[in-house]
Amino acid sequence: MDAPSAGRAFEDLIEALNESSDNKFFNLPKLGGTKYDALPYSIRVLLEATVRNCDGFLVKKEDVMNILDWKNKQNNVEVPFLPARVLLQDFTGIPAMVDFAAMREAVKSLGGDPKNVHPACPTDLTVDHSLQIDFSKCAIQNAPNPGGGDLQKTTGKLSPLKVQPRKVSCRGQTVCLGPCDTGELGRNSGKFSAQIENTPLLCPFHLQPVPEPETVLKNQEVEFGRNRERLQFFKWSSKVFKNVTLIPPGTGMAHQVNLEYLSRVVFEGENVFFPDSVVGTDSHITMVNGLGILGWGVGGIETEAVMLGLPVSLTLPEVVGCELIGSSSSLATSIDVVLGITKHLRQAGVAGKFVEFFGSGVAQLSVTDRTTIANMCPEYGAILSFFPVDNVTLKHLEHTGFDKDKIASMETYLKAVKLFRSDQDSPAEPEYSQIIQINLNSIIPSVSGPKRPQDRVAVSDMKSDFQACLNEKVGFKGFQIAAEKQNDVVPIQYEGIEYELSHGSVVIAAVISCTNNCNPSVMLAAGLLAKKAVEAGLRVKPYIRTSLSPGSGMVTHYLSSSGVLPYLSKLGFEVVGYGCSTCVGNTAPLPETVLNAIKEGDLVACGVLSGNKNFEGRLCDCVRANYLASPPLVVAYAIAGTVNIDFQTEPLGTDSQGRNIYLHDIWPNREELHKVEEEHVIFSMFKELKEKMEKGNKRWNSLDAPDSVLFPWDSKSTYIRCPSFFDKLAKEPVSLQPIENAHVLLYLGDSVTTDHISPAGSIARSSAAAKYLTNRGLTPREFNSYGARRGNDAVMTRGTFANIKLLNKFIGKPAPKTVHFPSGQTLDVFEAAELYQREGIPLIILAGKKYGSGNSRDWAAKGPYLMGVKAVVAESYEKIHKDHLIGIGIAPLQFLPGENASSLGLSGREQFSFSFPEDLSPGITLNVKTSTGKVFSVIASFENDVEITLYKHGGLLNYVARKFS
Repeated sequence: MDAPSAGRAFEDLIEALNESSDNKFFNLPKLGGTKYDALPYSIRVLLEATVRNCDGFLVKKEDVMNILDWKNKQNNVEVPFLPARVLLQDFTGIPAMVDFAAMREAVKSLGGDPKNVHPACPTDLTVDHSLQIDFSKCAIQNAPNPGGGDLQKTTGKLSPLKVQPRKVSCRGQTVCLGPCDTGELGRNSGKFSAQIENTPLLCPFHLQPVPEPETVLKNQEVEFGRNRERLQFFKWSSKVFKNVTLIPPGTGMAHQVNLEYLSRVVFEGENVFFPDSVVGTDSHITMVNGLGILGWGVGGIETEAVMLGLPVSLTLPEVVGCELIGSSSSLATSIDVVLGITKHLRQAGVAGKFVEFFGSGVAQLSVTDRTTIANMCPEYGAILSFFPVDNVTLKHLEHTGFDKDKIASMETYLKAVKLFRSDQDSPAEPEYSQIIQINLNSIIPSVSGPKRPQDRVAVSDMKSDFQACLNEKVGFKGFQIAAEKQNDVVPIQYEGIEYELSHGSVVIAAVISCTNNCNPSVMLAAGLLAKKAVEAGLRVKPYIRTSLSPGSGMVTHYLSSSGVLPYLSKLGFEVVGYGCSTCVGNTAPLPETVLNAIKEGDLVACGVLSGNKNFEGRLCDCVRANYLASPPLVVAYAIAGTVNIDFQTEPLGTDSQGRNIYLHDIWPNREELHKVEEEHVIFSMFKELKEKMEKGNKRWNSLDAPDSVLFPWDSKSTYIRCPSFFDKLAKEPVSLQPIENAHVLLYLGDSVTTDHISPAGSIARSSAAAKYLTNRGLTPREFNSYGARRGNDAVMTRGTFANIKLLNKFIGKPAPKTVHFPSGQTLDVFEAAELYQREGIPLIILAGKKYGSGNSRDWAAKGPYLMGVKAVVAESYEKIHKDHLIGIGIAPLQFLPGENASSLGLSGREQFSFSFPEDLSPGITLNVKTSTGKVFSVIASFENDVEITLYKHGGLLNYVARKFS
């Protein structure tokens, strides 16, 4: 699949980087002159990749000229993009690797050589989503499945008044890693040289390593035991597939590992310099744009195409220039800046566009600030948000262990191709499609919620906003609680002490995930706030599920070396492991007494997390209000125990003398944060962590895995199964068949997310997937999560549309149910689809606006396909999901502008028929006829001939398998 003649059309642009080096590069400024200088930086990266890979087949000279003429061609042409590498995380990566393994089987059955099936593009796979919080400071669990099994109560948990310290041995002395009865917890200073294995903590008194927290070790042990089949499959993949590098579990989250370890900024391949770029199976791949690396999430199916050497196809986008001016206040964290910019950009309407930052305010942002801003890009709908490389970037790279000579060569190259931004001697800014100006002075402390990342709420308005949410009708901001019920209080007994729960009570508080943990300032702010809170005598109620899941071991290091980790632990924020946890629904079950109280009082209980997703029902099905917040605010709300509080006028609690303690009393100022960050986020951490990633860990290194050409599928496995995509694959594709008398499986509204279509969290006991697993001898505690079982198509198909918050208009209330019209039965969605398939009846889905928004999940397309869905008819689509539908063989049809199912008088109970012409072309209009005699038109939402070709083959997987054969 390689293109041996890549770059040949532009050989005249190849030059030596300097006289003393053999390294070469494509001198792009020679190609376009002033036209090139006017291009946005992000478009220059696209242009370079197209020039370098131009082979006249996958990438044509015409594509290069279209990109160079970006100003006149934006939104009008499709262009190919071949990124330098691919990044997978395990939830979305395991389906890709299973597909590759299944493709080997298909190629063999068609007479080809399965050994030829390899990723052509360098691929990094990070196993970071299998962690679940079975053990935490406030909940030591025997049940390994969140949402399944019985909560086993234990002793030795935190009490609100007295906390037992955890003691370890250091230099022959017993010292406290929890709060000690006497003395003051010291703060480490200076450098350290601990040998890293499983990221040990440092004794805060002796600067010596002590064993890793018991909680982390226990969670990792369960993680390896629970996911052994998956991990063995991953290890097999890393052995037999070329160009696959696997980062084992317990190392860190994909995005942070990408920033700290995998990112090159500039590649050097066969003595040719070119910009680093990446696509991957996660919508937050955009995080690397903060490091000057072009990257975005395209979903599993498109990513598989890139892995096979095919380009991503995208409409040449508009580029919005976002000018940052001013500076943020001392109380605002980088997360506040993120939420503020997110709100501005969403209101400006940047969906489907590139965003590029410039202006005096950019230089004031650290690289970690920039990556935090870029990370939230999917929440304001842009394809990516790009920060060009500048001096701040180079200083960051030096600080994190990049070789100085490499940095010098990198700078020389980037300046030669005008990809380096210098505020001192920079020429005029590039031409942008439009310019948005954001004054950082306007940024104030904020949270986001209660159900969507884009719904920003000033902390000063939090109490009034939450009370308004109680009054509002059920919707994105409303819960519709009757006025006389809004002050209800339900008493609970927990560990012999009585507490009270009410609307707004915090029951989950998690410092987690990739949004914040790449940013030392906000993590240290949480630690310093915890330190001041503990010293003031403040505590967190023990029934609140608190957790600290760092993005990588580096975070644990600087929290430990700065001396704040024991204070976080005392408040319940103990390190539970390294991987996505609460953010993807993998939190520990709430105590039964809390669950019962929430149900009894119909309470709007709250979760507060420092992640990037807070859709309703994602954290826990009984927690209706979820707020995104900066790590220090997560700690603050946990201490308060409620979001129904005005921090400006109401205290968090009282000290030992009975004096009120307010948030401003314990909020760390910017000066002390800067001092701690300078002292403790040091070069040695990055260096030693890189060694740890390269060496792996004992559990991973001792894991056995086969190295056969074909994967030895185990028919009894409930984790890894050869999918049925290729079961009826013929050597040549058949002509497009009409879809006749199709029933509607689901009639959906606006903003149906991929979480609704293919949930990643726990498997409910009453679900179709649970019945499947139970029939194979598994108990609820062994169900694990949908995310962990994405390598099993039988589980994932049964989990399709299994989200408890799915609102199907046939049912009229949130439930994973639908109506099987031939029989009139109300069934689980899977069971209804299974009946339709037995009867030979094709299916379609009716939907509203923004169908398939949220995370890029290929199972959100694969699941409906295996259910028998032939087409989706919606008002509009999230682009990634629409691409997935085409890539799996489902037709994305779109109502005409201004029309929808309701305006056309469709009930969804009709049967629908339509056909495709032989000369199917992009954007063609089709006529749909219903069983009632109504006829209406829809647009076939194919954007180019490549998409039509893939659809005619029955999807990308069939197309590629035929190519290999």
